[in-house]
Amino acid sequence: MIYYYSGTGNTRRAAQFIACETGDGLHFIPASGEVPVPAEGESMGFMFPIYSWGVPPVVTSFLDRLPRDTMQDRYIWAVCTCGDEAGIAMRLFSRHIRKLRGRGADALFSVIMPNDYVLLPGFDVDFPEVAAAKLKAAPQRLMSIARLVNSHAKGVNDVHEGSMPALRTRIVFPLFRRWGINPGRWRVDAACIGCGKCAASCPSGNISLTRGRPVWGKNCLSCCACFHSCPERAISYGSFTRGKGQYLCPDPLRHDVKSDEHSDKR
Repeated sequence: MIYYYSGTGNTRRAAQFIACETGDGLHFIPASGEVPVPAEGESMGFMFPIYSWGVPPVVTSFLDRLPRDTMQDRYIWAVCTCGDEAGIAMRLFSRHIRKLRGRGADALFSVIMPNDYVLLPGFDVDFPEVAAAKLKAAPQRLMSIARLVNSHAKGVNDVHEGSMPALRTRIVFPLFRRWGINPGRWRVDAACIGCGKCAASCPSGNISLTRGRPVWGKNCLSCCACFHSCPERAISYGSFTRGKGQYLCPDPLRHDVKSDEHSDKR
């Protein structure tokens, strides 16, 4: 079973790719209701984007919802997607797993995908040629990860942490949690045409349309999907997104992947 979270589509595409190679089912992490439990002997994979060199809070909250006995004696692996570097986010993720089952994840990986985070100063999307190069390189990287997952490789920490990883995760990520997850900062201007793409793209169903204009609830994940999906660039996050580019993951990384019930949104 692969549990995944995705906002603009990068991680969803990566999860679909690996699921096609491993035969695993897919479960979208923010989905409410009963959490499907893997069959006996089946591995558990977790896939998610890196937010400001940290693990998205929705992912760690989901881990705490899982029955602890579900993780015992299973092969557990995790893949993060990141624009460039992951910091020590995956080490902290494995530490969280250790608290729940007595030992950390068996294998950790990172996959470079186009940048999409724009909610803090200094963060912006990649130039188109850079994003295209990352998307072109991703399938080969995902294939190598799928092979290791299929062989239940253990003791793997194949994560690009970057320079000063602990400093980045321990300083920038807390800033993200304080300033980057504030639904009250979202705004829509007169350019809005009421198309509803922002609401359709929201992975937590946090956006509703009132008189044809988006209204944000309190369950914001700061995934930026609403900002990137707006065809009129009518959505902003205070002044943080002023002048910044848009990105949504294009066509699937391969066209024969299995889709899941959330593929039309995430």
